[in-house]
Amino acid sequence: MQVDPIHQFQIHDMMPMMSMGGHEIAFTNSALFMLIIVFAVSALMIGASAPRAVIPGRLQSVAEISYEFVANTIRSSAGTEGMKFFPFVFTLFMFVLFANLIGLIPYSFTVTSQLIVTAALALTVFFVVIGYGFWKNGLHFFNLFVPKGVPKAILPAIVIIEVLSFISRPVSHSVRLFANMLAGHITLQVFAAFIIMLAGFGVVGWLGAALPFAMVVMLTALELLVAFLQAYVFAILTCIYLNDAIHPGH
Repeated sequence: MQVDPIHQFQIHDMMPMMSMGGHEIAFTNSALFMLIIVFAVSALMIGASAPRAVIPGRLQSVAEISYEFVANTIRSSAGTEGMKFFPFVFTLFMFVLFANLIGLIPYSFTVTSQLIVTAALALTVFFVVIGYGFWKNGLHFFNLFVPKGVPKAILPAIVIIEVLSFISRPVSHSVRLFANMLAGHITLQVFAAFIIMLAGFGVVGWLGAALPFAMVVMLTALELLVAFLQAYVFAILTCIYLNDAIHPGH
């Protein structure tokens, strides 16, 4: 029995919606899981905050810990002024976190394993940084590309490097999340396939399947850690980029 490790990332049309320019626009499994993520995050935050108990229960504790974690991340990366972006950063963090965690459920779909999704999130951050940077600082936003104290002889080269680095941010921001989730899920699927293949050889096969089974257990634990870590990395990079819009001078 062969198991295709790429099959889990395929997007399937579930319901046709409309046609535009000769192209069919459909409601896909990716869109379905994005809706599930939104509803899950909303249910957690609304349901947890509804009691407003002095001594929080489990759900309220999770919501409060999530709130404080993101708030502390913003303050440490972008300062107190960066708290105006808290709803934006918190939404990104919770969406990515829940997308990563839900993707670990068997037979589910990992939204963040799709480059188009991570690229859309990264480009949203990129354009928010540019828009706010020019709105707040005007042409002084270009100071971001002119480091202070650099000798004039090499300043043009440094400016070019800074501009290229800034433009490449959406690429690194999106590919990092996409690649980590894609690679982790493929590895899990490959080792799970080993278990299925070895199990077909009887008792000897079951004994041989013990090693890939142990690897699947350990990789699942690792993927849980990666799910939190990648959500944190995406959020903190967003805060660092927003800090450049707030304080464009080096």
